[in-house]
Amino acid sequence: MTAAVPSTPPDARRAGDPLVRRGLPHALQALQAIVTREVLKFMQQTGRLVSALVRPLLWLAVFAAGFRNVFGVAIVEPYDTYIPYDVYIAPGLIGMVLLFNGMQSSLAMVYDREMGLMRLLLTAPLPRPWLLFCKLAATALLSLLQAVAFVIVAWLIGTELPLLGWHGLHALLAALSAALMLGALGLLLSVHIKQLENFAGTMNFVIFPMYFLSTALYPLWKLQESGAEWVYQIARFNPFTHAVEWIRFALYDKDPGFAPFVVLGCTLVFFTLACWGYDPQRGFGQLTKRG
Repeated sequence: MTAAVPSTPPDARRAGDPLVRRGLPHALQALQAIVTREVLKFMQQTGRLVSALVRPLLWLAVFAAGFRNVFGVAIVEPYDTYIPYDVYIAPGLIGMVLLFNGMQSSLAMVYDREMGLMRLLLTAPLPRPWLLFCKLAATALLSLLQAVAFVIVAWLIGTELPLLGWHGLHALLAALSAALMLGALGLLLSVHIKQLENFAGTMNFVIFPMYFLSTALYPLWKLQESGAEWVYQIARFNPFTHAVEWIRFALYDKDPGFAPFVVLGCTLVFFTLACWGYDPQRGFGQLTKRG
C-alpha cells in the first residue's frame, strides 16, 4: 500500500505562487525600487542639479534684469496689476526646468538601452506600460524637485511668487502635470533615438522650438500685436504653452481654461505612443533587430 503524500494546502500554494505575488504589492514595490534608484542616482550627481538651476537663474538674473524696464506686462489675465518682467517669466522658467529634465530623461533612457539596463528592466514580470510609468514617475519627481529648488533660489534673489495658500497646491499640481507630460514626451523620443550621438541634434529640434515658440518669455498678445502671426499660431497650439499657462494661472488663483485638458490629453497621447514604441513587435524590439 502506497503511503499518502501530504499535500500542500491550496492557500499555501497560492501564497507561494509567483503569479499571485505579482499583484498590486509587487507593482508598488517595482515603482518604489525604480523611483528610489533614480533619486539616489540624482543625489550622487550634484553637477546635474547645479546645471539645471544655472540656466533658468541666468535668464532670471541677467535677461529679466535687462528687460525689466523695457518690456512691461500690462494688466491682463491672470494679473490684476502691472508686474515686472522677472515675475512674468518665472512660471516659464519653471517650465524650462521641467522641459530640460524631461528631455534629459530621454538621454538616460537611450543610455540605459545601449548599456542593457533597459532591456533587463523590461523583462521584469510586470506589464510593460507599468514599468514605463515607473520610469515616468521617477522623471516627474526629479523634475518637480528641481523646480522647487529653482523657486526657492529665485525667491532668495528677489523674485517672489504667490505660493502661500490653496493656489500654491494648485500650482504644484500644474507643475507635476507638466512634468509628466514632458517626461512622457522624452519617453516617446527615446524610442526613435537609436544612438547617443543622435541625441543632441534631435533635442535641438525639440527643446528650443518648444520653449521659444511659447508664452514662457512673452505673452500671446505681444506676438499677435507685433505681427508675427505664424509664431502666434504655433505658440497657441504648443503643448508647452498650455503647461506654462496652467502654472501661471494657478499661481494667481485664476481659471486656467482648457489648459489642464491639453496637458493631460497630451500626456496620455505621448505615453500611449511610447508604450506602443517599446512593444517588442513594433518599436524598440524591431529597432534592436534592425540594429
